[in-house]
Amino acid sequence: MAELEADWELVQLKQQKEHCNMEHLDHETGKISSKGFSWKLIMAAVVGALGSSFLYGYNLSVVNAPSLYIRELYNESWAARYNYTVSKSTISIMWSVTVSIFAIGGLVGALIVIPMVNFLGRKGTLLLNNLFAIAAALLMSLSNVAGVPEMLILGRFIMGIDGGIALSTLPMYLNEVSPKHIRGSLGQVTAILICVGVFVGQVLGLPEIFGKESHWPCLFGFILIPALIQLVFLPFFPESPRYLLLEKQDRKRAEKAFSIFLGREDVSQDIEDVLAETRIQRNIRLVSVIELFKTRSAKWQIITVIVTMASYQLCGLNAIWFYTNSIFSEAGIQSDKIPYITLSTGGIEILASVISSLTVEKLGRRILLIGGFGLMTLFFGILTVSLTFQHHAPWIPYISIVCILGVIASFCIGPGGIPFVLVGEFFPQSQRPAAFMIAGSVNWISNFAVGLLFPLIQEGLGNYCFLIFAAICLAGALYLYFILPETKNKTFAEINQAFSKMNRIPSATTGKEMFPAEERDGEIKVSPISNNGQSQIELEKTQKTCTV
Repeated sequence: MAELEADWELVQLKQQKEHCNMEHLDHETGKISSKGFSWKLIMAAVVGALGSSFLYGYNLSVVNAPSLYIRELYNESWAARYNYTVSKSTISIMWSVTVSIFAIGGLVGALIVIPMVNFLGRKGTLLLNNLFAIAAALLMSLSNVAGVPEMLILGRFIMGIDGGIALSTLPMYLNEVSPKHIRGSLGQVTAILICVGVFVGQVLGLPEIFGKESHWPCLFGFILIPALIQLVFLPFFPESPRYLLLEKQDRKRAEKAFSIFLGREDVSQDIEDVLAETRIQRNIRLVSVIELFKTRSAKWQIITVIVTMASYQLCGLNAIWFYTNSIFSEAGIQSDKIPYITLSTGGIEILASVISSLTVEKLGRRILLIGGFGLMTLFFGILTVSLTFQHHAPWIPYISIVCILGVIASFCIGPGGIPFVLVGEFFPQSQRPAAFMIAGSVNWISNFAVGLLFPLIQEGLGNYCFLIFAAICLAGALYLYFILPETKNKTFAEINQAFSKMNRIPSATTGKEMFPAEERDGEIKVSPISNNGQSQIELEKTQKTCTV
């Protein structure tokens, strides 16, 4: 019994060590290669993000330019129906509903994502999600012609559902198709395309393009283009090989998917690496959110995801957009030039996100997240001082501009994209959909809270509201400094072991709550854990049972 147990543990350690060395191995030449992916992997990430995170970013900024015309639509339609004009306060309420209902739709999308990704797969969910985007685009773009503002509000809600599904499914898909040595870089595609979407929304909203009364519905009609592009081209790329192998038990399709994404024919070692890394997860049923919360070995992973996603939304970036125009105006920039100067903030976002994607595999997740939140704390503090004394000297408003750009860059370098990567890295296949549902729910609830509470905070505290955001960023940085382990280039087993002490799970038995497995005819099948908490692995080929 002891010898069999020792042999099993030796095999496990050998497989993990080989996994680290074989990740870059070209199995056809037998040489170590820096190439661990193909152009099809990059294209799959871009096409997947174009109809997902790009549209999320685009819808964050696209409502700003036509806000005046949308308010006029509300007023005119009300007058046509009831023969009197509506009050400004009612118009403001309708506008607030139009903006905030996007977050409510996002929460709905995050809550329904589990059955979708489990039944349709990751790629299938992304494809189906385009139907929400197309329906929303048609409703919003035709609302002015129909004179029915409710179509715009309903479209924003449906577009929120699209965003909620996309921000859970896309990071899951990218995490599962990526080799671990580029998992962080490829995962940053989500953040990069969000920034590109925000920037495109700003550009198209310029008066010379669609930001005028006769053309503003085109801003919402534009949503059709990326949605249709994804709907046409994504079917040519494979489903997640991990999903095919571990949930659909389809090894042949998984091998084909790995071959396409990794750019080589022999992927047998990659298949074995996945099976070795998730040996105790094979054939296990997918856990629910409640079951995940009850899993002791995932306690601090869940807490870390909640803290990180809440900090992502509550860090104050939305407040920066609120103050941008006034700060630029105080710096002496003419009002008609401000929309063009504001484009610089979108450019900074994209540049910082690209830099993050190029450095995340060298510097790691910890330093970028902690450094990002730390720098935001610093810039928020300086910004509070500069806004307080901005009338004392003509050069002080320029310090405020530097701080605004600094906050944006700091956010995009770390907190802007890495939280989505961490969710996929913290949890195994059986727990991943539930984990993304938790992360998505926290994300959208926090988003809604910011939209609801920020006007009140700003009215009560004025320029000092940034001190609250500085405190949130500092708290997030401190938590991550003391709790977050580095996940760069690590397998799930290694990441799980890093959390084992905090979860009070002995490292030798880490993962026993994740259900054991038995090998039958070369296949792994899960058995229930025993009453005393020990995992039993029945090796039917030897007709012996060993305790792991």
